[in-house]
Amino acid sequence: MLRIAGLMFCALWVSCTLADTPDGATIAQQGNGHGAAPCMACHSADGGGQAAAGFPRLAGLPEAYLRKQLEDFANGTRVNATMQPVVSALSDADRDAVALYYGKLPVPAPAPVPPLRDDVAKLGQELATRGRWSDTLPACEQCHGPGGIGVGDHFPPLAGQSSVYISNELQAWKQGSRHNDPLQLMQHVAATLNDKDIEAISAWYAAQPVTPPKEQQP
Repeated sequence: MLRIAGLMFCALWVSCTLADTPDGATIAQQGNGHGAAPCMACHSADGGGQAAAGFPRLAGLPEAYLRKQLEDFANGTRVNATMQPVVSALSDADRDAVALYYGKLPVPAPAPVPPLRDDVAKLGQELATRGRWSDTLPACEQCHGPGGIGVGDHFPPLAGQSSVYISNELQAWKQGSRHNDPLQLMQHVAATLNDKDIEAISAWYAAQPVTPPKEQQP
């Protein structure tokens, strides 16, 4: 009898634990029921974001990167008027669940972009692949990888993000309203860019083909 009672207690404990574990898909699609709006309202049902509005793609980004950004929004290291109240309504477990959910989502096809003007394409590619060493400006791909595919947990993919989002973030780095980068690398880079540079880099990366993470490739 004691053994049966013990097994029943263990089963009940596991059941309660699972019931208390937040589900990332539910939060993304319905919110958490405690004040956090559904993520999909801004980032779309497939996690691909909304290009015209500058809401970024989340699907397929590194889980650790997503988790850090949520934490940074919560503690004010990264400032965004839309994200602040949403993340503040998420518990630590909710943030873990959301980051895990989006990190495992397949990368959706990005929205089509118009052909780049020759001068924009030339400048964007030059800055992305070679940098401008006369201004001690390294190439973007030195951290973000060839074609902006992303490297590790700290340097996210740029390909597959909209030009509006990339431009907004570069301006935020430049103006100092965003400062949650490793070793302040992006602050130095953005401070060296002029508006024409930012336009060209943003447009060039938005036009690059998206490469899914290795674990999602067939």
